[in-house]
Amino acid sequence: MIQGTMSGAGKSMIAAGLCRIFREDGYRTAPFKSQNMALNSFITDEGLEMGRAQVMQAEAAGIAPKACMNPILLKPTNDTGSQVIVMGKVLGNMDAREYFQYKKKLFPVVRNAYDSLASMYDIIVIEGAGSPAEINLHSEDIVNMGMAEMADAPVLLAGDIDRGGVFAQLYGTVSLLTPSERDRVKGLIINKFRGDRSILDPGVAMLEEKCGIPVLGVCPYLDVRLEDEDSLTDRFEHHSAVGQIDIAVIRLPRISNFSDFNIFETIPGVTLRYVGSTRDLGAPDMIILPGTKNTMGDLKWMRQNGLEASIQKASASGTIVFGVCGGYQMLGRTLSDPHHSEEGGEMQGLCLLDIDTVFAPQKTRTRVTGSILPLDDTDGMDGLGNAALEGYEIHMGETSLTGDTTAPFTSVTDQNGMTKYDGARGKNVFGTYIHGIFDREDVSRSLIEALGKRKGLDMSKLGFMDYQDFKETQYRRLAEGLRKSLKMDEIYKIMKLDRNIQ
Repeated sequence: MIQGTMSGAGKSMIAAGLCRIFREDGYRTAPFKSQNMALNSFITDEGLEMGRAQVMQAEAAGIAPKACMNPILLKPTNDTGSQVIVMGKVLGNMDAREYFQYKKKLFPVVRNAYDSLASMYDIIVIEGAGSPAEINLHSEDIVNMGMAEMADAPVLLAGDIDRGGVFAQLYGTVSLLTPSERDRVKGLIINKFRGDRSILDPGVAMLEEKCGIPVLGVCPYLDVRLEDEDSLTDRFEHHSAVGQIDIAVIRLPRISNFSDFNIFETIPGVTLRYVGSTRDLGAPDMIILPGTKNTMGDLKWMRQNGLEASIQKASASGTIVFGVCGGYQMLGRTLSDPHHSEEGGEMQGLCLLDIDTVFAPQKTRTRVTGSILPLDDTDGMDGLGNAALEGYEIHMGETSLTGDTTAPFTSVTDQNGMTKYDGARGKNVFGTYIHGIFDREDVSRSLIEALGKRKGLDMSKLGFMDYQDFKETQYRRLAEGLRKSLKMDEIYKIMKLDRNIQ
């Protein structure tokens, strides 16, 4: 089990790297995190919802993600409450205190999920959450030391040296554990190090002496581009020079599934920016309205800070506007919430598409395959038509097309074999419920080439790479970096396993 001294210590990446290492060494390996709080989620082949961090780790392990790898997913709806998803299905909305009192009932669910994985795989790499030294939460813990005890798992504790104070982080965390919990910690990891390793040696020796636990690795700040925990991402802070194609994603307060746009970061000549104010919007080639856990609340936020008017003005001048899931719903004429799935009542949308959305209490969860419909009559975007796609839907609303100026955008078949139209398109405005729609090269290449054509640029010779191939390259780099910095022989001894069974 990988635990950390704090959120953002690098647990997810270390767990993913170990999943890849164990796979390369011949072990059947699976990830597990009993409880994840995230707005970036995924729909499995079973039609169930789970956090994307465990999806990323499953990919590293070379296996299909399953909901039992993340049996509890909390999706924040506001500052004090979350939608609670158990084994891939919505249980309901709870505030923090209500969930704290309820979660003891979920112990059997966590146990059964873990046991089901343990029966199928040689190694389970478990990820903790936050810190095991959250002593106010100790009695009902099901995600850190409580989970380690349930699985009888040895623990490696990681600290983040990039934030400073790593020795205090590690020593303080160990000191706050109970004696039996300290006995479970078999190794310490100093993560995200930049500089001369030898300078750390005196501190490492003192840390080992004070904790009585060996330091099993000093991991460098690895330059790998994989999905990070959405609540702690630094993607929103990147400020690079604008490239040939400039894409601006509206940074909504409750933005979700922004992993949909990671592929654009891999394409030379393309800039992906996250924008939270009108002054930062500039004049992008495409504006994306992303998914959100509170469509109506985030639309009000855009209305109040002026971004709504800026997007409407940009659309009127011909800028491509693209909405995904909640962003798609915002593009319409009305949003109605008769069941109080979000904020209740009815409100006007951006009126860029002739669509109306009604929120329903049931969540749609399905994987889809299909293609974009022909786009002969659109504003320079006809090259995007007929591109093959795949992805998944996660939404609470149903949207209907209501005017002559709007047409369906895609034709897809869901995992139950039902074919349907999805989304809507106007002249330069597009919307879809499909997460992951850009991941296929057919779509991303066609989109970037079409945006380039509108500017008189030939983007066809860019170094496009299949996104899955790109991620495989990153997993290999991550595993290689961890092999060089972790004492893998010692880690295998802790697990009582041979290093290589091939």
